[in-house]
Amino acid sequence: MSHSSNVITAQAQETGTSNTPGIVIYWFRNDLRLADNQALIRACQHAENLVFVYCHPSATLQAQRWNFPHPGLHRQRFVESALADLSQQLHAMGSQLLEVSMSAVEFLPLLARELGSKVVYCEEIAAPYEQDDIYALRAAGLTVHTHWQSSLLDPTYLPFGADALPDVFTQFRTLIEAKGVQPPAPLPAPHSLPALPDNFGQIARKWAIDSHAASVEPSAEAAALLNDARSSFPYFLPAFSGGSTAANAHVENYLKRKLPHTYKQTRNQLSGLDYSTKFSPWLASGAISARQIFSALKGFEAELGANDGSYWIWFELLWRDYFRLLHLKYGRQLYSAKGLTDLPMPPHDAEKFNDWCQARTGNAFIDAAMAELAATGYLSNRMRQVVASYLIHELACDWRAGAAWFEAQLIDYDVYSNQGNWLYIAGRGTDPRNGRRFNIPKQVHDHDRDGTYRRLWGKLESDASNQ
Repeated sequence: MSHSSNVITAQAQETGTSNTPGIVIYWFRNDLRLADNQALIRACQHAENLVFVYCHPSATLQAQRWNFPHPGLHRQRFVESALADLSQQLHAMGSQLLEVSMSAVEFLPLLARELGSKVVYCEEIAAPYEQDDIYALRAAGLTVHTHWQSSLLDPTYLPFGADALPDVFTQFRTLIEAKGVQPPAPLPAPHSLPALPDNFGQIARKWAIDSHAASVEPSAEAAALLNDARSSFPYFLPAFSGGSTAANAHVENYLKRKLPHTYKQTRNQLSGLDYSTKFSPWLASGAISARQIFSALKGFEAELGANDGSYWIWFELLWRDYFRLLHLKYGRQLYSAKGLTDLPMPPHDAEKFNDWCQARTGNAFIDAAMAELAATGYLSNRMRQVVASYLIHELACDWRAGAAWFEAQLIDYDVYSNQGNWLYIAGRGTDPRNGRRFNIPKQVHDHDRDGTYRRLWGKLESDASNQ
């Protein structure tokens, strides 16, 4: 059965539920918001009592095949601030967020038994590990209702089914625009929430992580390492912290300053706060939805006019959707070494890969980017493409290793976009040009001719050939 069938089936099962199941569990995944959260709204509609849960995987469960921890400290801190914001919002509505240091597959069956409930609501994520979690929970006897809600466009209202998605992005975009397909309006947050069950306090005392321990400030040395003033996304500042409060304020401020009108001109810059929208970290955690952003953007255009810059934000949101829809069409095939092609297995050099991760390749431009990624958890879109191309085409390393490193490092890691972009650069996805190999000297000439970026990250003197 295809992923799209799973989504449709889950929604049909959910809609057909007529009897209130009593106590319901809502499992937050990458949807850390109350507004425009269809799965949460459905849970509220079908629950007498509702328990909100977020599961932090343990360190042992974070270990992956490439042998480095997932996620890294930068994304952990960003998500923690998003959860703190979400917890405050739930508390203001008379509820609470239960955070536990266990995987959902481990914890939710235990919680369900203590609650006397088998019903779980959550968002649908059409990626292998995330799908496996749903299968495991259902195998454990839980009734899991999933809802597809992370895309801008609604897959059920596209002019083609998931299996007929065009295999070239330009064809997809052209068809969407020719048919005048528009996203649904974002939904408001629930006005009220079902009450917590009577035994919630007892359960929270037993399972909740120590909130005091979680809020302990890092040492001065650790804080200095994590709070790098050179960051293009300084998540350690209140304005860039996780959570829907900061996300909505950022969108409002971005539009108020009329930055959409210059977005296309500045989007390929390498450093700074304003060259790109910086929406991606909040989109990745689900603190804000693509539909909320698009609605605000259309309001901006109605008041101040549209141009190539504001159009290009829609263009980028369509790319984000396209990588999601590819998952509905191809599923696990996107995670195989060959991707969607008949190419041979990718080569890999563990030593060169480690040098790339540690910013020790000897190429000043590449090493500057990898140093920035390690220090801040963020990297411009231009440099993401450049370092991916370098790893694959110059160092002859496995694209999957690079994708895993980005997964571990990026604050704005998104399973769909990460996998789609790495496949694209490797020529193992849907790129009609069979991959993108960037000319590194040309990239230096076009984007860092005076060495500002390499100098910022202390790499200019390491490779005189790139000066």
